Amino acid sequence: MQVPYLNLKAQHAPYKQEFAAAIQEVIDAGAFAGGPFVTAFEEDFSAYSECQHAIGLGSGTDAIWLTLLALGVGQGDEVITVSNSFMATAEAISYCGATPVFVDVDEHAHTMDASALGKAITLRTKAIIPVQLFGQPADMDAILQVAREHALPVVEDACQAHGARYKGRRCGTLGIAGSFSFYPGKNLGAFGEAGGVTTNDADLAQKIRVLRDHGQIRKYHHTMIGWNCRMDGIQGAVLRIKLRQLEQGNDLRRSHAARYNEGFAGMPEIITPAEMDYARHVYHIYPIRAQNRDRLMRSLEAKGIGCGIHYPIPIHLQEAYRSLGQLRGSFPIAERAADEFVSLPMFPELTHAEVDKVIAAVKEAIVENRRK
Repeated sequence: MQVPYLNLKAQHAPYKQEFAAAIQEVIDAGAFAGGPFVTAFEEDFSAYSECQHAIGLGSGTDAIWLTLLALGVGQGDEVITVSNSFMATAEAISYCGATPVFVDVDEHAHTMDASALGKAITLRTKAIIPVQLFGQPADMDAILQVAREHALPVVEDACQAHGARYKGRRCGTLGIAGSFSFYPGKNLGAFGEAGGVTTNDADLAQKIRVLRDHGQIRKYHHTMIGWNCRMDGIQGAVLRIKLRQLEQGNDLRRSHAARYNEGFAGMPEIITPAEMDYARHVYHIYPIRAQNRDRLMRSLEAKGIGCGIHYPIPIHLQEAYRSLGQLRGSFPIAERAADEFVSLPMFPELTHAEVDKVIAAVKEAIVENRRK
């Protein structure tokens, strides 16, 4: 039995006719860029997210970037975030003309270490971006407390945290805004590139809506310099259908994670993901930490088990950010995790037999490694 890392075909198969009908409706209406299908999704997603506003955009990168622009982040400013994220978190900061400033992460949650924030804040700091990594929120009370002391806005990078909760509240509603990616492999994924912002701030929402459409308040009336970051109508229509399945999908992910955790119990060579007591983790990714990571991955691949690494090179060590001058050792926890993470198959449609196959394959690889 082979177990793929991700299986979008299995996810989409039950809804093919519904997707086809929705796409045909968009075609018949000719509403391809923004329009009523995007508006309908925005209304549904804001209700699901338990907030007042949702703004559909072209990608999760757009969501972070436009939120920062709408907050006035610009040339010469600094924005604090973490280094163990996808490159887009830092890119969005850079494309505002600002500089990303990194802090290390908590050893267990692998999210922003709030105790490191205060030392990173300067007179140039204009915002804080905690990354709700792998589907789990950071310690937001502690982060928000530091932010309030310095009068700084907090923008959640919730691109992997659709439906996750912090002390009962949805991710994306904890700071001034939340940024989401609807890339196809996400817990809520489109049929291409798409993203969105959630917020309870009406003025911020309106600024982002204007920025996403070339700075127009209405056609050919431009009040600011914007960009083309609109969501496609087809993506809005597809996401409305998939949103109805999100809670069930997240529950299945949590069930798979619990089965993995039980299967790996008592194996000192493996560190399983920790669900913090404040969180409802939605396991966009299920990463274990293991010594001899490359050998483990080769063994899994030989046994037909899909796996990956999120993320092998922390952002501060990427060639693109060499100019920041941060060397290995700058953020030891993020760096150590990057050297040890192995992402195992995680998607709602996994069967118990497939999860058990992965567990057995990992255990076999660990036992083989003990003998060497």
